Amino acid sequence: MFGRKRKDKPPRNTDSPEFRLWMAERLDGRTLRYILEREENGEERVLAKGGVLSNYEGNFSVISGEKTIFCVRSADLHAWEFLSLEGATLTGYDQTVGRERTILAYYKYYRD
Repeated sequence: MFGRKRKDKPPRNTDSPEFRLWMAERLDGRTLRYILEREENGEERVLAKGGVLSNYEGNFSVISGEKTIFCVRSADLHAWEFLSLEGATLTGYDQTVGRERTILAYYKYYRD
């Protein structure tokens, strides 16, 4: 009873691999409205409309249609949700492009 961890409570250290894996599992399966990329100069450009977040076999991917927009190892993913909880910011070394990228993913709204 005292040794169990709650599933919905994140690890305290946000730089730890446990937190990164917890966040990847939390974001897994979310459907997206828009996918944007934040460039080094601070500008944002739309990459795709519609997509899904996927955490599969240790890789976290942003997929739109048949194209993988962003793919990073789950343990290396730096992710945090917006304060409005309408999307997430994803940062990591992208395996598809071969460089560090920051992706903004806006969730599709579903009423519970």
